[in-house]
Amino acid sequence: MFSIPGKSPVTITQAAERQIARLMAAKSASGLRIGLKKGGCAGMEYTMELAETASPGDEVVEQGAARVLIAPTAQMYLFGTEIDYETGMLESGFRFRNPNVTDACGCGESVSFAIAGNAAGAAPKL
Repeated sequence: MFSIPGKSPVTITQAAERQIARLMAAKSASGLRIGLKKGGCAGMEYTMELAETASPGDEVVEQGAARVLIAPTAQMYLFGTEIDYETGMLESGFRFRNPNVTDACGCGESVSFAIAGNAAGAAPKL
């Protein structure tokens, strides 16, 4: 939908690829759907769910055994994002390095974007 021919809308690190493939295999899912919803201190939160099938309009990114499905309403906000999986002493989880983010809350759970037509820092309408 918002893709550039020959360019993947997101990149997936090897650590994220392994974790996505593990999650998919454990639940017999066909992919990990990533999206955005209103919420959090900064206005928007990333969403993730294992999906049985791709929905119409999903952008599909495949790498090795991993498959990421990007919800249509999130595609323009996620373009250029690197998806990583980090394991730490206190917590482990997916990390999104998104060049479109203009602000984030202190805990890193929510973000805001400045996309054409939105005031800087305003949450986009989904």
